[in-house]
Amino acid sequence: MPNTDLLFEILHIQSTSGDESDMTDYLLRYIQKRMQTWKVLPKVYSGDNFHDCILLKFGNPRTAVFAHIDTIGFMVRYENQLVEIGGPEIIEGAKLFGFDRFGEIYCTLKGDENGLFHDFPRKIERGTRLSFAQDIRIDKDFIQAAYLDNRLGVYNAVKLCEEIEDGWVIFSTYEEHGGGSMPFLIDFIQKTSPIKQALISDITWITEGVVHHEGVVISIRDKFVPRKKFLDKIINLAELSGIPFQLEVEAFGGSDGREIQHSPYAIDWCFIGAAEDHVHTPHEKVSLKDLESMVSMYKYLLERL
Repeated sequence: MPNTDLLFEILHIQSTSGDESDMTDYLLRYIQKRMQTWKVLPKVYSGDNFHDCILLKFGNPRTAVFAHIDTIGFMVRYENQLVEIGGPEIIEGAKLFGFDRFGEIYCTLKGDENGLFHDFPRKIERGTRLSFAQDIRIDKDFIQAAYLDNRLGVYNAVKLCEEIEDGWVIFSTYEEHGGGSMPFLIDFIQKTSPIKQALISDITWITEGVVHHEGVVISIRDKFVPRKKFLDKIINLAELSGIPFQLEVEAFGGSDGREIQHSPYAIDWCFIGAAEDHVHTPHEKVSLKDLESMVSMYKYLLERL
């Protein structure tokens, strides 16, 4: 069973792309409170020079782990119109929440791909961000909630911090709406304590080839194709670990890995994460067994890569 206090707290923080500061503030408070108990005390980089990103440098890094802290959502336009942030599933009647200068907002999503609206009885300030209303359901097999993508990736990265001795752990922004923070993060890392390899702590999809309860997913490719030599190293280590895992081959989708591949630096990367049903809806669903194998796999790989 995961640390439900940490997980429930981060699941309730609104953090749509471009508006991640509340999540950043929470993580910085958590890090300052807990890092004295971690195996290695990290150097923390944050503040205006990094926007709402956080970088933690442990020891002498060989590998970096990236977890994006933003989510999909909606932005209020004119009258009662909404515009998508990222790629949320459009579900007529889905409950939304947010707040503007006049107070909290609880409303319902109306319309379809041809036009989105809310039904809040008063005018909402232009530019207000709205998120799916949170409803966390957890039993012995599954967790189901909004924004498991990528709150579970963030959770995994935080848990990794407890035991990592050498490496970077980075909390990035903007990923769900086209990216944008990775170029300056990678540049800073390579000029401060360079690495040659990276893991993407994110959540992938249940498909005909990836199922619940069979372990964390190692992605051989999505829209982007990592270098096979590095993938072979990852898969060989995973086989030695005894930790359950699955292999994924997809033609679509992406992650912070795309910006590593497009960077001017020769950095290998691999997406490794648990798989979920009902992607980008209020009802994302992940196996607790797969989440456990994700946390275990990252700890195993960071020791050996």
